[in-house]
Amino acid sequence: MNKETPDTGVITQMERQVREEVDLSAKVVPVRHWGRGVLTVIVALIALQITWALATNEHIHWEVVASHLFSGSILNGLWVTLQLTALSLVISLVLAVIAAVLRMSKSKVVSGVSFAYVFFFRAIPLIVLLIFVGNLGLFVTELTLGIPFTEIVFFSIPVNQVFTPFVASVVGLSLAASAYMSEIVRAGLLSVNRGQYAAAMALGLDRGKTLRYIVIPQAMRVIIPPMGNEFITMLKMSALVSVIAGGDLLTAAQAISGVNYRTIELLIVATIWYIVVIIVVSVFQYFIERRTAEK
Repeated sequence: MNKETPDTGVITQMERQVREEVDLSAKVVPVRHWGRGVLTVIVALIALQITWALATNEHIHWEVVASHLFSGSILNGLWVTLQLTALSLVISLVLAVIAAVLRMSKSKVVSGVSFAYVFFFRAIPLIVLLIFVGNLGLFVTELTLGIPFTEIVFFSIPVNQVFTPFVASVVGLSLAASAYMSEIVRAGLLSVNRGQYAAAMALGLDRGKTLRYIVIPQAMRVIIPPMGNEFITMLKMSALVSVIAGGDLLTAAQAISGVNYRTIELLIVATIWYIVVIIVVSVFQYFIERRTAEK
């Protein structure tokens, strides 16, 4: 560690000699990195070549892209995608916090149930889970509320009336994302020093208040960055709900391309909107992370 020499007003013989040898008026010339310049030129040329190849490709009809970019069907699909992502994020975050807290329970049964939940939904591919939930009505015909092992039924409704493609999409995305998010939340909770728990208990706080007022605020600095990545991943994974006609952006693009046979052009339209949304989310995530770091 460098320590500043106290200013005693007395210049030693060595300091006087150094000041005479060093020309303080000399300009500082930065070191030139020729490799960085060459690499920048190469990357720029490659990007320009790719852009030019796409712009001049005779098989891509850019007028079709422009005509559908703000069409009603595409914007409706974009709105459904945003709804799916937002709802799934909120539900999966709640499930993730519950699963993480249960996983840290001292009860082996409770901890084991949480472990099994996380393991099960991490083991199933998302597209398989979506198809499974989307076809729930094939093996469960009715949702029933009553007394188990008796014929007493208070309420019953056909599954197909509840699990519409939109609901099935939200359920599938939430279950899959909550399994991954619970590990992120658990890592954040474990990052808080155990002494914080003991201090909170010494102040008379119960476990719920300790988590709410002491532990979770400190864990948020660890949780937020990977959680932002999970949100972006969920936004992109929402395109998979097109396999059960979830009505999202990709479903709308596929429906239009099925009529005009302009598959590539409609995929470009969907890609543009995904990139725009992810840019907005990334900027939002940057400001949240900076604000959390300041605290």
